[in-house]
Amino acid sequence: MNPSLGRKQSTTEAITTHPRGDLITWTPLGNTQSSSHNTSSLLYIFGFNLKPRSCTMPFNTALTRKLGIRVPVVQGGMQWVGYAEMASAVSNAGGLGILTALTQPTPEDLRKEIRRCKSMTKSPFAVNLTLLPAMVPPDYGAYAQVVLDEGIRIVETAGNSPGPIIKQLKQANPPCVILHKCTTIRHALSAVKLGVDFLSIDGFECAGHVGETDITNFILLSKARQTMPIPFIASGGFADGQGLAAALSLGAEGINMGTRFMCTVEAPIHDNIKQAIVNAQETDTELVLRRWKNTSRLFKNSVTAEATKIERESTTGKFEEVAPFVSGKRGRQVFLNGDKDYGVWTAGQVIGLIHDVPTCQDLVSRIEKEAIETLSSASSLIVDKQPEPDITGKPLGDTTSDPRSDHNKKVPGEAQIYDIGKSKL
Repeated sequence: MNPSLGRKQSTTEAITTHPRGDLITWTPLGNTQSSSHNTSSLLYIFGFNLKPRSCTMPFNTALTRKLGIRVPVVQGGMQWVGYAEMASAVSNAGGLGILTALTQPTPEDLRKEIRRCKSMTKSPFAVNLTLLPAMVPPDYGAYAQVVLDEGIRIVETAGNSPGPIIKQLKQANPPCVILHKCTTIRHALSAVKLGVDFLSIDGFECAGHVGETDITNFILLSKARQTMPIPFIASGGFADGQGLAAALSLGAEGINMGTRFMCTVEAPIHDNIKQAIVNAQETDTELVLRRWKNTSRLFKNSVTAEATKIERESTTGKFEEVAPFVSGKRGRQVFLNGDKDYGVWTAGQVIGLIHDVPTCQDLVSRIEKEAIETLSSASSLIVDKQPEPDITGKPLGDTTSDPRSDHNKKVPGEAQIYDIGKSKL
């Protein structure tokens, strides 16, 4: 068994590069028909055999081509949320689901979760590895090795510099595709040098660690388009197809959504928390830990209020004063017991755009439909082959507003253009 393919390759089969791009296509040896016309062939994409969901792929971006997904929507890695139920549902819906490695207490538990996810989907899914400072850091190398052993070839990285992990993941055959999250252009350019394949550009709107520069996506994505030598996706503030269309228009190859996927049927979160998100407005988040340059965006509740109060009023500036209030363990219990005020938990400003709790299939399908409609309707705003305007701003030959024309006599009190830079009432 070849772990990178997920099934045994017989001597009468061949793996070839798909003629449309980076997809990997399986066809029997001796089949002279081009694989692009063989709709019955199985696609092998980074370790997963996958039957095409339909003959028509609605989007053609670097992300959909490279990962073999239908819709350029990624479910971001989320602590205590990225389980097999969540990841498989997103992948089955046509996006890219992601398991969160450190949600599993040990590398062997991650192995079990990967295998459980494989039993729930035949579509591509990824694993998130977030590298954060800790007194006793997890064995990231062991988690990465499990990813490789289980044939996963798409990995999302975040946090500290992923250099050693990227080197390990790139030794696989085929090498892993790496999506790296970052909140600044400077960090993004550093990640490019490390060999990542895609950047996930996180705007200030995002949940969790927002960085310290407070640059929102409208600027950050445009700057990425101007400076990035590799493809990027947009993260932070996305919940619908209009957002996807906007991201694509700004140069992104897709979007990453976290908070929006928390409010789905399959998300392993208590219904009370999902309802709290639905009821919330975009102003119902709180920035904490800014004093220690570890700013995080959290759902606003009684605990974040106490934490920010201590942060403002502390005379010692010691993190230990606020640490009990920002414990991740209490945040996990929130998702289990449904008490939104039991601890701190991450949520982005996009909560103001979330109004329901659909299935992942319904959500991704809706985003697909909305994005297509938005992009199609936007094209109608462009009018081709218009005559060149004259100095009045009207097309040549249009004298309806020309003050010098016979049928456009002066009306008292009305401004008229007499010459460039001159007007008269």
